[in-house]
Amino acid sequence: MVRKVYISGRMLPETEARISIFDSAVMLADTVTESTRTFRHKPFKLEEHIERLYQSLKLVRIDPGMSAEQMLRTTLDVYEANLDNYGPDDDCWIVHNISRGIAIAGADPTVQAGAATVMIFTQFMDLKPWARFYSEGCHGVTPMSRAVPSQSLDPRIKNRSRLAYTLAEMEAKQVDPMAQSVILDLDGHVSENKGGNIFCVTKGVLRTPTTVNCLAGISRATALDLARKLGIPTEETVLLPYDLATADEMFFTSTPYCIMPSTKFNNLQVGDGKVGPITQRLLEAWSELVGMDIVAQARAQIN
Repeated sequence: MVRKVYISGRMLPETEARISIFDSAVMLADTVTESTRTFRHKPFKLEEHIERLYQSLKLVRIDPGMSAEQMLRTTLDVYEANLDNYGPDDDCWIVHNISRGIAIAGADPTVQAGAATVMIFTQFMDLKPWARFYSEGCHGVTPMSRAVPSQSLDPRIKNRSRLAYTLAEMEAKQVDPMAQSVILDLDGHVSENKGGNIFCVTKGVLRTPTTVNCLAGISRATALDLARKLGIPTEETVLLPYDLATADEMFFTSTPYCIMPSTKFNNLQVGDGKVGPITQRLLEAWSELVGMDIVAQARAQIN
């Protein structure tokens, strides 16, 4: 079955989906975005994702031409139109990309000719690239490139201008093809991964960078909330590479994999080199929260 996508008021087959080459998404990467996932075909925290989308839209001064409530209804329409594409054990992304619309090349990049371009689509949730890390843990590597400073672009604005993060991920993978980047800010503080947040556990305390220099991730917030419910102390603070290297446990959080354990950092063993007990407790709590075994779903895709 051909997927249906939504572009600025029209639901159409993905094979017919088109935007102008003069759209600001193409011309300037002038686009805000959100990616939500489903569990057992139920969107997870979709309202929170749309709330954050509208916060980003406000900051970049894009009017999407519809209210948040209308965006939610339209998103659910797109999702329901595509449900037949996914098997009973499959889940999917629900993706929003919203640009300023047609851009006029010239002296003033803020000139807009017409309405914003609103794009919504679904995509199969391919978990194979991360499945092995639930048991083995991944290798976190600090690339040479640094995070875009918050003085230039607030990291809480979730946007599609990702070249800096793609280059950082390439640099990490030159060290280890399976590495996951641990991007630092200009002061050498731990910031974020190309698509997720970073946590460590030290003497029983779950620690993560503040949102001064990283995305206020919804998965990040979920991990912190689960930890508090489990009675695990939490701390949002400044972290340095030293803190990750000397931690007892380390993991990443992001929409697709939820929690990705890390057992090595810059070729140094983290803790005892195994997925730690607090990481495992949080993964189990997340599975309980969404009513399915997150790890088993990922492993099933590689079996």
